[in-house]
Amino acid sequence: MKNIVLITSAFMLLAHTAMAQTVEHNWNDFHDRSHTTMSRAIPLPYVRESDVIWESIIWRTIDLHEERNQYMYFPLDMDDPTGKINLANLFWRAVTRSEITVYEDDELKIPIDNDLFVLNYTRPDTIRLEIGYDDDNNEVYQTIIRPREFDAGEILQFSLKEAWFIDKQDNRQVVRAIALAPYKDEFRMFGQEEMYLGRLPLFWIPMQAMTVRNLMATNTAYYQENNMAGQPSWDHIFTSHDYNSFISRESNRFNRTISTYLTGEDAIMEADRIEDKLLNISIDMWEY
Repeated sequence: MKNIVLITSAFMLLAHTAMAQTVEHNWNDFHDRSHTTMSRAIPLPYVRESDVIWESIIWRTIDLHEERNQYMYFPLDMDDPTGKINLANLFWRAVTRSEITVYEDDELKIPIDNDLFVLNYTRPDTIRLEIGYDDDNNEVYQTIIRPREFDAGEILQFSLKEAWFIDKQDNRQVVRAIALAPYKDEFRMFGQEEMYLGRLPLFWIPMQAMTVRNLMATNTAYYQENNMAGQPSWDHIFTSHDYNSFISRESNRFNRTISTYLTGEDAIMEADRIEDKLLNISIDMWEY
């Protein structure tokens, strides 16, 4: 009996030591968080072409000014102490490390060379500034070099391309994210003036690629502040459509966006009409 007690005590001591060593690997935390870092995205079900009896392509705008979407915008620091990373920094870091392939177009047909893209994007700007006049009253300019780095704070919108379809195998309406693009305001120097070119996409991300989905599955968003233990992964957020957005375009023969033919309140009503149409298709499938 005495030997059994000694053996049990020894095992308990070893287990306690092993647990202590595990915690000591990360002094900034009190438990192992490998559940997120080791997780993988669940592959999407295969869909046969002959089973798709209806399909529509939708483009959505996710505006980060909205309070509901601000968890996508913060934290802005790439190396935030919490370990969280915002959506723009997540994809930019993956591009700089060549972990994912990105494209120039939302059809995902023109791939981008990651190294060349990062080099061109971060290339310093040369600016001529007027600093005064010389003795002959001629303007004097000074050329300065302005460094350029990626700033996640400049990404204020994302455009999401979705496929809505009905699969006759299970008779339900399904939504799949196809491509995602970060948008920023672009400017270009023309002489001494900086001209606004518009809000343009940096690149398009293939949202069905397993490299992209695994990247999102292994990183969590700063989704809720009242429970740090319940933060969802980025993959969970997009598969559950947990964000606010509005429709900016529907597939059409003219290949045009809503803003090209409607503005203001009319554009909002058109977006709502398309949203209602998609919802009604799903409802009408189960009408008796």
